[in-house]
Amino acid sequence: MKGRNMKRGIAAVIALTALWISSPPVFAEEGCVTDKCHQGMGKAQFVHGPVGAGQCVVCHTEGKPNHPTKSGSKDFKLAFGGGKDLCYACHNRMDANRVVHKPVATGDCIACHDPHQSNAELMLKKATTSELCFSCHENNKTKRAFVHGPVAAGDCNICHNPHSSPYPNLTEEKATDLCLLCHVDRKEEFTRKYVHKPVEEDCGKCHNAHATDSKFMLYGENKELCYRCHKETQKHIEESAVQHSALKKEPCTGCHTPHSSNFPRQLKAATKDICYVCHVDLGAQVQNAKNLHGPVKQNDCYACHDPHGSNYTKVLKKAFPPEFYMPYRTENYAICFDCHNKDIALNEFTTKLTDFRNGDTNMHFLHVNKEKGRSCKACHEVHAGNQEKHIRKEVPFGKNWKLPVNFTKTPTGGRCVVGCHKPKDYDRVNPVVY
Repeated sequence: MKGRNMKRGIAAVIALTALWISSPPVFAEEGCVTDKCHQGMGKAQFVHGPVGAGQCVVCHTEGKPNHPTKSGSKDFKLAFGGGKDLCYACHNRMDANRVVHKPVATGDCIACHDPHQSNAELMLKKATTSELCFSCHENNKTKRAFVHGPVAAGDCNICHNPHSSPYPNLTEEKATDLCLLCHVDRKEEFTRKYVHKPVEEDCGKCHNAHATDSKFMLYGENKELCYRCHKETQKHIEESAVQHSALKKEPCTGCHTPHSSNFPRQLKAATKDICYVCHVDLGAQVQNAKNLHGPVKQNDCYACHDPHGSNYTKVLKKAFPPEFYMPYRTENYAICFDCHNKDIALNEFTTKLTDFRNGDTNMHFLHVNKEKGRSCKACHEVHAGNQEKHIRKEVPFGKNWKLPVNFTKTPTGGRCVVGCHKPKDYDRVNPVVY
């Protein structure tokens, strides 16, 4: 391409030299710029080189210095037939890329540039770039609540090349790379372990490059913008009987980063740190506890809870009763039996299903298979606690009383001192007789 331009430039010099030899140059001060003709020429803030040098013949040929005014400048023909060929005699070609601006493609350089002089940089016909662009393009980009800086400043050329580009919409770079030409301070946000798919493809998926009615140039507010892509999540949330309260208080960005993150699911922090921002009391309980439930210890709140919504209490993924006391049915504790043995409380006598035995008497069966059966959480902490086997320290009973539960583990059993019955022991090897 450089070689082709060089050859074209050499040809232009040769042609202009021949022109000068056959017809001596006409200098502006020798007749073009007089009190009667072109008297304002060369007086603007920005003047085209040949005009500033007073060498009209660089672009115009034939005619006389004081040509008749009745025919205007038509007595002077343009060199090289005018149009883009005349401009390219001096200037590099502007139509070499895949996407070419229409005036450039048609060779109509003077649609945007004044060939003689202008009060605007680059010899533009309008005071600002945007004013010039809106001569052809509809001005629907500056009349919104939030306007992109370059648009507000009237400088379309910050993002768009006015002549040609390898990229759609004549942008100076492709997609996200274009935004990072200016938003250098945000670049680190795009290089973390987990990158939001629109960021990898094009910032324009979420942000409008010109103007919007939403902050940060977004196409919509809060979760409605996310739902444009995450339709399955939207459906799941809307159809859930129990929705995560965080979704009612905060946008999706309350928990997730919109660009990238070093944590799965583009969370702002590790799962427990995100959850404990709201669940402060639970966070304190976990932090101070000696024994943590497996999923809590593994920092996996998602093992039991759906972070958006579900049809079960506490946004659990599967069934678990909200009550402390109710008749036992295995299916009511589906969330527990994702990990634990679902038959643990079905047999009155066993030597294998559980260690909570007095001899071969299944103490789980004994506690839950009653008219007023106990829920798992009536005895066990579901997140964290200080007693062995995640035994609770107390259980709510009525409106005012908390039943104490003190458990001591022994090598072959244990001892319970509780508020619901007198102290009792159990032993797998030497069963206690009551």
